[in-house]
Amino acid sequence: MGEVTASLQRPVTNEGRSKLVRHVDSFEIQPPTPPTHNGVPRSAWARARRRVSRWHRPYTAILLLLDFSAAAFASWIAIQLFDQAASGFSGTKQDPTWFHTISYLLLPLGWVVILWGNRAYDRRYLGLGPDEYKRVIRASVTVAASVSFLAFATVTQLSRFTVGTALVGAALLILWGRFVARWALHYIRRQAGQAAHRMVLVGTLPECLEVYAAVTRSPSAGLMPVAIHITNGYAAARGMPTPVPVYAGRDVLALVREVGGDTIAVCGSASAEPGELRRLAWQLEGSGVDLVVAPQLTDIAGPRVHIRPIEGLPLLHVEEPTLSGPALLAKNLLDRVAAGLGLLMLTPLFLAIAVAIRISDPGPVFFRQPRVGHEGRTFRVWKFRTMYVDAEDRLASLVDRNETDGMLFKMKEDPRVFPVGRFLRATSLDELPQLINVLWGEMSLVGPRPLPADDGDFLGDVRRRLLVRPGMTGLWQVSGRSDLSWDESVRLDLYYVDNWSLAYDLSILWRTVGVVLARKGAY
Repeated sequence: MGEVTASLQRPVTNEGRSKLVRHVDSFEIQPPTPPTHNGVPRSAWARARRRVSRWHRPYTAILLLLDFSAAAFASWIAIQLFDQAASGFSGTKQDPTWFHTISYLLLPLGWVVILWGNRAYDRRYLGLGPDEYKRVIRASVTVAASVSFLAFATVTQLSRFTVGTALVGAALLILWGRFVARWALHYIRRQAGQAAHRMVLVGTLPECLEVYAAVTRSPSAGLMPVAIHITNGYAAARGMPTPVPVYAGRDVLALVREVGGDTIAVCGSASAEPGELRRLAWQLEGSGVDLVVAPQLTDIAGPRVHIRPIEGLPLLHVEEPTLSGPALLAKNLLDRVAAGLGLLMLTPLFLAIAVAIRISDPGPVFFRQPRVGHEGRTFRVWKFRTMYVDAEDRLASLVDRNETDGMLFKMKEDPRVFPVGRFLRATSLDELPQLINVLWGEMSLVGPRPLPADDGDFLGDVRRRLLVRPGMTGLWQVSGRSDLSWDESVRLDLYYVDNWSLAYDLSILWRTVGVVLARKGAY
């Protein structure tokens, strides 16, 4: 009798596969899978088979065109700005062909070649994370060094202003072009679900579901799970609802081809047998299918993780969070300076808001409430009052209408908020007086939001958010604000505490502008 394998999900068409919730409750006998070889013959000039995932090819072609055009346009700008642009090229007035060839063809080609050499077109870095931009900056330094060396070697007296303008302008234009291209890529991924990696998750069901939840939080990342292959047998998942079809006992490569996948994500361990992951990598050689490993490290930022191979064993070294040192001192200094300048510049706006509040509802302009801050210390937060003066007395009658879980009370149509206050909340103008708290060192510009002091004892994981100063804005605010669940808000706050940096703070401040203008989740 031939070999059979068990599947926990009957084959279905690809249409609507990820939209249905399926239950693991059926078997299907599958034909035996032909044996695979441990590796394929190699060619020095080409792959044995092209990669299944091909979204990056047109995207890379667009980047090549954008980068070349940006470098050529920067050269044109520099030539138009400076009369001595052709300095060092003899006979340019009579025949500028050679000068224009270098400016509009060879220099842009040099940019593309050096960008390629710095792996700025590597599909692993495209569309996600800062590595792509870092490689562009690294290539810019290389181009500047190369031009300087060639000018020195050929004793060519180039116009320094022209060369500087062309190189700096090209670097900025290339970065801007890639930013626009990435925005378009993310838009396509979010709206159409295209240009993404179709992943088959391999591991135990809990591990796979955890990875599924992590990668689907951000559609712009371009990771779309289409199936789960569990390694601990069908009985572990019988009757459990799953967001994608679940299989067991199948040849993984054959399953990837059946469901139209292009990436295998190993969650935890591919098998209980030693060496199984290595044999899986051998099996995928020449198939065009990518292999990624998702270790049980969640909510850890890339800079904290380092791979240290020892005798063929890749060890992941996780650095401690940076909660002290020069970076924290710089953050505190930036907070105080920005808060002081902000209060001076916003004084006229504060006066206008104060008048509007007094006209809408007689009473105090500011609302002060005890909040829990750094290391559990209590302070009184400053906010513009947005509710009627009897709001606290009316809270008890509205508790059963709370629209959020956890420690917060939120209502989209809270009757205690007067009209001007509703506008202040929608635009986040009611938060501006917290610059006073920042100036006094009780808060920071960026950090977890301060929670009311009477909302709980902050036990367990929630207490860890008290290791840093609370902020006027934070990862919670730019990721959904009041639309998020309590658990998701805590997860984002803890992620910030564990992975904060000055660059990350600046990124959150920049994202805050867009969120405030869009009025997302503000009520």
